[in-house]
Amino acid sequence: MLKKLLLPVILLVLALGFWASGDFQEIAAGVAIFLFGMLMLEDGFRLFSGGFLETMLEKATGSVTRSIGFGIVSTTIMQSSSLVSVITISFLSAGLISLLAGVGIIFGANIGTTTGAWLVAGFGLKVKISAYALPMLAIAIVLVFQKNKYVRGGGFVLAGLGFLFLGIHHMKEGFEAFKDQFDLTRFALTGLLGLLVYTLIGTAATVVMQSSHATMTLIITALAAGQISYENALALAIGANIGTTITAIIGSLTANFQGKRLALAHLIFNVTTAGVALIFIGPIRMSVDFISAGVGIPDNDFTLKLAVFHTIFNTLGVVIMLPLLTRLIAFLERAITQPEEDLSEPRYLSAAVDEFPQTIEVAMRREVKHLYDNAVELIVHGLNLHRQDVFASRNLVETVSASRQPVEFDIDERYEARIKTLYSAIVEFATRVGSKNTPVDAMDNIYSLRDVAGRIVRSVKSVKHLRRNATRYTQSQQGVITELYDQLRIEIARILVEIRKLELADPEDRSSLWLDQERIQVASDAQDTNNRIEALIRNRELDATTATSFLNDSNYAYSAMRDLLGAARAYYIETEDAMAEVERILALEDEELTDMVPEVIGDSPKDRAP
Repeated sequence: MLKKLLLPVILLVLALGFWASGDFQEIAAGVAIFLFGMLMLEDGFRLFSGGFLETMLEKATGSVTRSIGFGIVSTTIMQSSSLVSVITISFLSAGLISLLAGVGIIFGANIGTTTGAWLVAGFGLKVKISAYALPMLAIAIVLVFQKNKYVRGGGFVLAGLGFLFLGIHHMKEGFEAFKDQFDLTRFALTGLLGLLVYTLIGTAATVVMQSSHATMTLIITALAAGQISYENALALAIGANIGTTITAIIGSLTANFQGKRLALAHLIFNVTTAGVALIFIGPIRMSVDFISAGVGIPDNDFTLKLAVFHTIFNTLGVVIMLPLLTRLIAFLERAITQPEEDLSEPRYLSAAVDEFPQTIEVAMRREVKHLYDNAVELIVHGLNLHRQDVFASRNLVETVSASRQPVEFDIDERYEARIKTLYSAIVEFATRVGSKNTPVDAMDNIYSLRDVAGRIVRSVKSVKHLRRNATRYTQSQQGVITELYDQLRIEIARILVEIRKLELADPEDRSSLWLDQERIQVASDAQDTNNRIEALIRNRELDATTATSFLNDSNYAYSAMRDLLGAARAYYIETEDAMAEVERILALEDEELTDMVPEVIGDSPKDRAP
């Protein structure tokens, strides 16, 4: 309801302002141009995602100190604590960084955002920056239309800076002209009342503009024009710090529980910092005067003194909260508990990870692994085995032969709940990110992972078809037919065990050659099984009806094995280094396997028959 009322109220205020003063129009246009520049700056840095930014984020979060450092540096470069917050929530939701690292980045971002005040107060108001803005925009438009995404990203960044400078210029000019018609200092308030009222105004302004940087620029230009008092400007700056948390809160609405924890941490930190600044406003002002005198800032240069104040109280907030970080994390984990895991629900595919190619890929990869874990449980239970027994077994033949008790569960219901719903979410996610401006290479990986998920689903379907007869003929020893179905169970279990070994191995030790050998072996086993069935029918050891039923089931079993091996190859085998490239060239295509089957000797189903 509040959100619906906010837009007409803002439009009404703007209309009244435009009607009352032409100079107000220039101020409002300056704010609009500045915010547009912020959007272009963010869009530009987004084009650099999938590279330097994400690599730095992953490497720079090994400790709290490094996380804070990353927050400071990234916010200084991008001039947007909001973008840093969105990136952090996205990475946290995808599981790329820890909550502790995320909170550290937010701490650093609050310090980094103070550089914007220094840029405006120290450069923007003392130099005719509009002279720089126009050439920047002219060069930027040439870069924006280039095909290379990094060149385009540089163009957007340059255009963003140009619009920022242009916005600052128009705000400055607007306030200079506006003061001749209307003196806003008449509304100045002193004492505790002034602190509280202007803190609320600063908060509200930042909530509306969703940029503390824009609010601070507006405050500094108004202060330079003498339209607000220094005391009220300090309160507005404190309010801007509280209001900037709204971006993180909005960003967390589509995030998982970790993203919501980070947004709460951001709110707690900024409100605590603002509270400390309000309570100790007197001592902090004295510190500002002392530091300003020490670095040569004149007593009447209130804009630079505001930048000093902004830096001091944000740094003070980090100094106060840092020793309490462990307790803060513990509180966040209690306040927003991890929901009880529902294996039927996507674990990583939230809208919060959609913003950046790397988080998209990581989230997709982890969700496919989640699907595979669910599938393994259904496959082994469908074969009346238990996962822990299979993976711990030293002799699969003995383990399978000893497993005669059916696992009681509804495989159709479990398939619908734990496989189909996850697969639907994976397909929907791939479609959703594909409709966005996602880089081609990232989308190729997303579609490849979607295909991996499809193979996993097909393997489960195959076992579903196989389950009824596998249960019927393996509950008790019924001669050769039991041996045949046990052999299928052994082969599928062996494939699962080998894939688990692949999962646990170091990436550099994984080989596509092994998978090709397994695929050859599966093709050989399928042919040997057919030959064995023909021999059993000829020798009247197996009737034709039972044999036909088994051949159908063996087709399902070997299809499941091929799908599992294909999924493992696409998921685990890397092709980054030279050795992997050699293996890729040597790897066999599906059509080559049939030609090689007669050459394979040794470990056939008959050799391994119980």
